[in-house]
Amino acid sequence: MSDHTPESPRPADATEPSGRAGTSEPDALSKAPQPEPHDTAPEPPRVPVYAQRQGQQPDPWGRVSPQPSALSTLRPAAPAAIGGATLGCVAATAVLSALLLGDGLGLNALIVAVPATLGAFFAARTAGRRLRPWTAFWAVGGLALLAVPALRDAGWPVFLAIVSAVGLGSLALHGNRSWLGVFLGSLGLFSSMADGLAWGGRGVRARMEGSRGRLGVVLRSVAVAVVLLIVFGALFASADAAFADVLGSLMPDVSVGDSPWRFLLFAVGLVGALAAAYAAAAPVRWDGITVRRGKARGRLEWALPLIVLNALFAVFIAVQLTVLLGGYDKVMATTDLSYSAYARQGFWQLLWATVLTLLVIALALRWAPRGRGSDRTLVRAVLGVLCLLTLIVVASALRRMDLYVDAYGLTRLRISVAAVELWLGVVLVLIMAAGVFGARMLPRAVAASAAVGVLAFGLVSPDGLIAEQNVQRYRDHHSIDIDYLRGLSADAVPALDTLPEPLRSCALRDIERSLRSDDAPWYATSWGESRARDILRKRTPDLRAGSCDGSRTGTGGTDRDGDESDPYDPY
Repeated sequence: MSDHTPESPRPADATEPSGRAGTSEPDALSKAPQPEPHDTAPEPPRVPVYAQRQGQQPDPWGRVSPQPSALSTLRPAAPAAIGGATLGCVAATAVLSALLLGDGLGLNALIVAVPATLGAFFAARTAGRRLRPWTAFWAVGGLALLAVPALRDAGWPVFLAIVSAVGLGSLALHGNRSWLGVFLGSLGLFSSMADGLAWGGRGVRARMEGSRGRLGVVLRSVAVAVVLLIVFGALFASADAAFADVLGSLMPDVSVGDSPWRFLLFAVGLVGALAAAYAAAAPVRWDGITVRRGKARGRLEWALPLIVLNALFAVFIAVQLTVLLGGYDKVMATTDLSYSAYARQGFWQLLWATVLTLLVIALALRWAPRGRGSDRTLVRAVLGVLCLLTLIVVASALRRMDLYVDAYGLTRLRISVAAVELWLGVVLVLIMAAGVFGARMLPRAVAASAAVGVLAFGLVSPDGLIAEQNVQRYRDHHSIDIDYLRGLSADAVPALDTLPEPLRSCALRDIERSLRSDDAPWYATSWGESRARDILRKRTPDLRAGSCDGSRTGTGGTDRDGDESDPYDPY
């Protein structure tokens, strides 16, 4: 009898008498009554153990079932059908994208993001997800970044803000904690586009099949309402010029020639909103991807290179302290370089030294000894000293940039790399804090610092700061480059408006022409553009040709002269 099936009990009449048990006579078995064939229960078929566990018979053809993909193992089960509230928010996002985003970026970016955010919220609530503090932080931060296009006219901080807002929104939907999880989570929204589109299509088909005509009634009602608005709106607009102006300023200008572009924006809004809702209902847990730590090295093998590097940093910093404390006179006395050449020579090297130091810290932590408490103390001490010395290097690099800006003026490239260097210093401080309080929140803290930095960079108006610094430099040293300043955005108009003539008109000529030819609607106009128009309306620049020839003035005193051009700054 197989081990998989229990032995059938023997019938009562087949038992032997107690006195004849164990007899060896040949007629002992012959005299015992034999069971009839119908008295024995049929033996069940033998099924292998693996088939019993899976609840299915093995494939007789030997075919191998497909293995689940890596993404499907990280994503939970498929969410329930899309809800009506989520579907409505998705439709609103698609329509607003087609109507508002075709004229440029301004307040419309935030307007389009609001229904998409609500759709993701409704999908997450239907799936049973709870709102956690970090999720709320990422979501609020992403919406705050979308305020930058509404405030600033400069395209480069606006681009950084839009990209960062998408990354924070993706983090809010997935909610990861590890280094790899935070990195992939900021890009994870793109992995939900195809699934989100299929999910939305299934939901629409299900609602159309189960609506019993109600969906058709709603569509007909909306169509009738739109027709009535168009007809009576046109009549009222033709009857009153003031109402026509109000209606024209509120409604988007949609022409037949823009139809392909509007359809593309509709598709982008639809796919993006569905991807956000699907990711909120079934987020990918990127933290499930584990990265193995490197093999722990011995103390001597691990610590000796870092101690030597710390010694090198200490020697460099000892030399740099004379510059940080002595200033320009000390530079001229100890080097053969000019004021600006010394600053330009070292800033870029120190910037790369800071980046490479962060890479060294990451690799050192991967192979750090971690067997005993004394090992952990050694790791904290060596890396803590390295972080502290690197912070001084960051201060030296920023000081060099300050000398450089004082000699040549502030530009977009210079303010950008200085902001990056400052953020790297913040990352070093966070690493030092993680060494004391624990590194559990370090990945999210670094991502949050980057988002806050991008938001602050956009809100302070870099083009406005560039104009203010160069105008002040002209007042102090009578040195200004109008050819560069005239290429700034409308954010620079308030500072450039304070220049004396003819420098003022030369600096504002191109900006004034750009604003005059730009007829973007209110939702695609930033506050910086509106403020610039108000300033230029009061005092229009002189646009006569030839009045701005030779608008580049001298570089200031001869004691601070360097190269007339800056090969590191193409902007």
